[in-house]
Amino acid sequence: MSEDDKDERFYRDTEAIASPKLDDWQLALLEPLGHRRMLRRGELVFKAGQRDLGLAVVLSGEVEAFEARDGIEQILGTSGPRGFVGDVAMLNGTSAVASVRGKAEESEILEIPAAELRRALMELPGVSGPIVNAFIVRRQRLLRDREFVGLRVVATDGSRDGHLIHDFLDKNHIPHRLIQFESEDGCGLCERLKLASSDLPALITTTGVPMCKPSLREVAQVAGLLRPLADEGESEILCDLAIVGAGPAGLSAAVNAASEGLQTVVLESFAPGGQAGSSSLIENFFGFPTGISGGELTNRAQLQAFRFGAKFSTPAQALSLAFSEGDHAAVLQIEGCNAKLRAKCVIIATGADYNRIDADGCASFEGRGVYYAATAIERQLCRKSTVIVAGGGNSAGQAAMFLSESTEKVLLVIRGADLSKSMSSYLSLRVEAKKNIEILCHTEIRKMTGDKHLETVELENIETHERRTVQTPAIFSMIGAKPHADWLPPEIERDNKGFVKTGAAVADAPAWKGAKRPPGPLETSRPGIFAVGDVRSGSVKRAAAAVGEGGMAVEGVHQALGASG
Repeated sequence: MSEDDKDERFYRDTEAIASPKLDDWQLALLEPLGHRRMLRRGELVFKAGQRDLGLAVVLSGEVEAFEARDGIEQILGTSGPRGFVGDVAMLNGTSAVASVRGKAEESEILEIPAAELRRALMELPGVSGPIVNAFIVRRQRLLRDREFVGLRVVATDGSRDGHLIHDFLDKNHIPHRLIQFESEDGCGLCERLKLASSDLPALITTTGVPMCKPSLREVAQVAGLLRPLADEGESEILCDLAIVGAGPAGLSAAVNAASEGLQTVVLESFAPGGQAGSSSLIENFFGFPTGISGGELTNRAQLQAFRFGAKFSTPAQALSLAFSEGDHAAVLQIEGCNAKLRAKCVIIATGADYNRIDADGCASFEGRGVYYAATAIERQLCRKSTVIVAGGGNSAGQAAMFLSESTEKVLLVIRGADLSKSMSSYLSLRVEAKKNIEILCHTEIRKMTGDKHLETVELENIETHERRTVQTPAIFSMIGAKPHADWLPPEIERDNKGFVKTGAAVADAPAWKGAKRPPGPLETSRPGIFAVGDVRSGSVKRAAAAVGEGGMAVEGVHQALGASG
């Protein structure tokens, strides 16, 4: 099935979900939450770039969503009586990606403020189901729509900073387009905006304003991802639970904590999902018999946490953790934030990062041929070519299978003799049976060369010392991990590899001596501080296990709060 056929089928199959009609009962529940407003033709309900938008339900007449760029308008959709406008931006408070205006001569809408909408989605399941499902499908449609642009990133061919912005927006599910400066569209756009190559990469906002060489924080502010956790002038932010990291474990903890009434703040340094968010297909996750992409799974989990009231800020890097007296004893310092985050409990879910390949030239090709995730973006860059996947674990196997669908050949490079010790049996059998995947045992990568992009790689068999050179545009490195735990204080004990110790392993820690209870199975050497997922010593490096740990940790949080109350 061609990509066009897939898109046509997707739009046909999702039409009813994307455009539901609210019934009398649902309208009656929503009516007390907002106020009625009359619209004339062309009058704006909201415009692209606005944040913290509520829901607009059409009572009579018709409204339309549109994108305006470079003097051209694209109509994205219309809503009539009993319909409503918006997508996930209304749920998570990010910037609106399109504008909405009255289409009929006169229309009446019910405007529900953002705070009331979030409360309704949490407390009124009969209303939240069709609204949230419509939000999700509408955002999926925008991401697939080849005519819709959203934010624009203009970068020179091979720009590492341009790829980083592109990757950041993609992993945060923000509609956008990457435009090469050397292309016809890129040249024309830069000429109109008077942008030189020295100004790039540039971010073009939904209003057409260029931002030259923006930082990720500036990009996040435009997209509405960087949420202010404190009001202007406040020196402290108080919460019941601070979760550092929004991988599967952190997101699971956020969903469970927020749904149980805990004031929950989630700090994420780059994008939700962690390593799982970069996985092209997770086939052994409970409840998805045909598999689910890590990005889709974790995006849905984040929306679920938003629905229950969890607060997210991205990128928000936790710089340090300290301890004081009182109920909010854990004190977190956040990069770029003058206010300190004080929490009653903390869940450390910062995960781990893949190790870098020890080969000549590797550092210079990161983002230009060396990748640490195999997503649709990277696969598009290396279609019908030979690619290399380094590593023998499940992530490497999943990446090899995913890439094999569109590349001529995948070379799976491992140091060991076979895959049996490091990869799940179902996956290793599938990899071994795939005709265009070649497994190179006892092999290491020695050298990478190329001009603007990676072009050739030198491999060595460490037993025979035979070397071969492979022409390839991409290496996917998945060769083990190291924990993101350097920011933690000495009071949080770690094992000899740097992973955080929990449970019985910290029972003799100074902070637990004389305590009225033993540490919980996921509690660290400091009471009220928990570690879950890949950062935890002894954890099972699987998405499902991380999700389970996130839920278990929240039960431990309740016990810790009860013991201190």
